[in-house]
Amino acid sequence: MKGLRGFGLLTGSVIMFAVLATSAYPEDAITTETMVSQLTGLEASPDMDVVALRQRVLDRVKSKTDGPSLKRPPVAAELLGLPHFNVEVKFNPDSPIIRPESYQTLGRIADALYDPTMSSYGFLIVGHTESTGKREYNLTLSQRRADSIRDVLVTTFKISAKRIQAVGLGEEQLLDATHPTAAINQQVQVMTVRKAL
Repeated sequence: MKGLRGFGLLTGSVIMFAVLATSAYPEDAITTETMVSQLTGLEASPDMDVVALRQRVLDRVKSKTDGPSLKRPPVAAELLGLPHFNVEVKFNPDSPIIRPESYQTLGRIADALYDPTMSSYGFLIVGHTESTGKREYNLTLSQRRADSIRDVLVTTFKISAKRIQAVGLGEEQLLDATHPTAAINQQVQVMTVRKAL
């Protein structure tokens, strides 16, 4: 992959992948330098337990008491306002299989995670979907896609597995809530969530 820096064992905190409607980048537009600059500036680590977050999302999906997707509050409000960038990663339809044209984007993400200024951070990959079909299916698909990105970064690009976690939010925290079925709601966001002590 173009521009991939050397491999090494880096320790640290967590960055998150998800998507916001306000500043998403097409795959060929975001650079490693842009990613790094947008991931810096974490002031305080959110109080976050990824396993508990997954359960919270699942409980909300199963409860079905919170109305249409347009009116649901964010399920992971602690993630809002953290340093982040948004990027598009393409998958096969209704599948966690990453399309070949997205591997260059994942290579740039890996380059950003290897940057010396990022070496003391870890990362969380967050999957999202648009609000079409069944909520349970969307939640499962978003988790499988987040896991798929994590797996590629760990196995192909040799990012330490200790630095990356994954969570799917399905349609429970839409990136563009005013357009619940818009494709932007499937994008990926990278967010700095923890700095190593």
